[in-house]
Amino acid sequence: MSSLAVLDAQVAECRACPRLVEWREQVAREKRAAFRDWTYWGRPVPGFGPPDARLLIVGLAPAAHGANRTGRMFTGDRSGDVLYAALHAVGLANQPTAVHKDDGLALRGTRITAPVHCAPPANKPTPQERNACRHWLDAELALLRPTLRAVVVLGGFGWQALLPVLEENGWPVPRPRPKFGHGAHFQTADLHVFGSYHVSQQNTFTGRLTPAMLEEVLGEAGRAAGLM
Repeated sequence: MSSLAVLDAQVAECRACPRLVEWREQVAREKRAAFRDWTYWGRPVPGFGPPDARLLIVGLAPAAHGANRTGRMFTGDRSGDVLYAALHAVGLANQPTAVHKDDGLALRGTRITAPVHCAPPANKPTPQERNACRHWLDAELALLRPTLRAVVVLGGFGWQALLPVLEENGWPVPRPRPKFGHGAHFQTADLHVFGSYHVSQQNTFTGRLTPAMLEEVLGEAGRAAGLM
């Protein structure tokens, strides 16, 4: 890939996983009643953020009626409400809300991606689907390699997907491999890697992940990346 713009354009055209293609397009046709006037994106969702990002946030996969509807990572759902509010609170986003692709949201030195770019049924991609999507994450990290200094991984699925790809791009992972957990942290070469519970409704509604907890991890990562 010659650039992140080229990568993002190619991601949006991917049809590698039949189950995911069928689901994302079915959701886009049938819609949710609250969004019946929307034209759903209904395609793989590329990463979002500047091409010289120093901080990368790695999620899980697009939400069926969130990013699969709006076409931008963590945009248009409750998980995104929590994430972007926290990014704004620590100075990494210019506004606390993310409603649609043209709402003026901009990230400072930060990019957001996922190991699976299509919305999966029940928010659960299979290991095979994760592996089929892995080359996109590999290419994204290769392009970000010159500037990237910190990563925040939201959830255990992303943690497991990320570690082998880090190694492929010149960031050796310690042995034994670091375990995922909220507040987990390790450093490899010039990169800091942080773990956070995912911003899922289950975690945020139950208080397993609070705004303060998320802001603390994002703040630490922002400082490690040299953004604060």
